[in-house]
Amino acid sequence: MIRINLLAAERDRNKKKAVVTLGTAGQKLTIACSLIVLLALLFTGWRYWALGHESTQLDAEIAAAQQETTRLHSVIQQVQQFEMRKAQLQQRVVLIEQLRKGQTGPVHMLDQISRALPPMLWLTELKQVGPDIVMDGRCTTLTGLSEFVSNLEASGYFKRSVEIVNTTSETSAAANELIRFTIKAMFQQPGEAAPAVKAGG
Repeated sequence: MIRINLLAAERDRNKKKAVVTLGTAGQKLTIACSLIVLLALLFTGWRYWALGHESTQLDAEIAAAQQETTRLHSVIQQVQQFEMRKAQLQQRVVLIEQLRKGQTGPVHMLDQISRALPPMLWLTELKQVGPDIVMDGRCTTLTGLSEFVSNLEASGYFKRSVEIVNTTSETSAAANELIRFTIKAMFQQPGEAAPAVKAGG
């Protein structure tokens, strides 16, 4: 007859179940702590690598920004030099324009004086004293002198009024009487405004 010991089989099943369980509570706690430490180490390593990578990127961006700053600084210096040159050239242009305007003044003045000269009147000296033009000359009649003055005033290039400073009579070698005169006038370009006349003058 065959005997089967069922109790022994149950014991073997219980042993297998015990082996499958993770063990005691202390072993479970040790495994859990080990996993936590391992995860913390992995997170710390990943964070260290990420910060190092970010730091490298920031260093590269800072170096690029410094190079760009250096380049822009040189560009700014060039722009400032160009601005200085532009200002100098503008000053030269203004000066040239002023000189051109000044060149036409004496030419027009002499032209208007020669046009205003009546017959039998001639100038012996022409000089500029401050803003005034002083003209010395001789004529044969006082009518010629007054005609000369009125012609100067009518030309528009001399401010009113042209002043006769003095006149003197002198006798020439040919026994003709000559009138020596000095007149004073103020030259103006045609576009310039005439000075305002003071009231009660």
